[in-house]
Amino acid sequence: MTHTQKRKTFRILLSIFLIVIALFALMPFVYMVLVSLTQKTTLDLRFNISEFSFKNFIRVFRNLNIGRNLMNSIIVTGGACFLNCIISSMAAYGFAKKRFPGRDKLFLMYLATLMIPGQVTLIPVFTIIKHMGLMNTHIALMLPILNAFGVFLVRQFMMGVPDELLEAARIDGCGEFRLFVSIVLPLIKTVLVSLTIFTFITSWNDFLWPLVISTHEDMQTLTLAISALKGNYSTNYGLVMAGSVIAFLPPFLLYMLLQKEFVEGIALSGIKG
Repeated sequence: MTHTQKRKTFRILLSIFLIVIALFALMPFVYMVLVSLTQKTTLDLRFNISEFSFKNFIRVFRNLNIGRNLMNSIIVTGGACFLNCIISSMAAYGFAKKRFPGRDKLFLMYLATLMIPGQVTLIPVFTIIKHMGLMNTHIALMLPILNAFGVFLVRQFMMGVPDELLEAARIDGCGEFRLFVSIVLPLIKTVLVSLTIFTFITSWNDFLWPLVISTHEDMQTLTLAISALKGNYSTNYGLVMAGSVIAFLPPFLLYMLLQKEFVEGIALSGIKG
């Protein structure tokens, strides 16, 4: 067997191996969809295609008011993505392109906050939110999502923006606000897409904080609504899986649409640091 034939055989075997791994990775999602079309009260691998229907999805929206919870998740996640991109890009611009005493030490201290588990700050943040009168509000659900990771990610990318370009804009009379909005933001669009996906997934799947801060049913997010579908004594797993499918689709579709920009933003953030 020649060297070319060996390489071709190796590629074929590698492709088969990757396909098998991909199929194993897809199995839980396929199973989730299949169960959502049934009225199963036990989890097994037996399915009767004649029993498949969309009754669970209709019931979830019509009888369980999950549409309101879905809207809450959309509002909170969209607001968190917007705030995180704006605040992180502004802070990253200061750390990357502005010189002031103690800048690097302050940035390291800021990064050190990532080492603190969220469970440690849960009670202090809850107390602050309560005293601010923000209980059962969308803004209270958004604020804890903002952290130093976004600033770090954007700063690493922004370090690759040429200082000469910014200086030329200042010489031409461009103010700082216009410089940031018209020049810096378009250049870092790729990493902002990556940050948006990270924030979206974190906020969309968050369970503990909404559980603590939302005491009214009208303010509960989709994750809380799905957890309530499980009964104490018996569970309609088809209903639970229907809610899980609804919760799974938005982040999946977002990632599929922005996959190229996401990968590019992560890669360039690491290189330009």
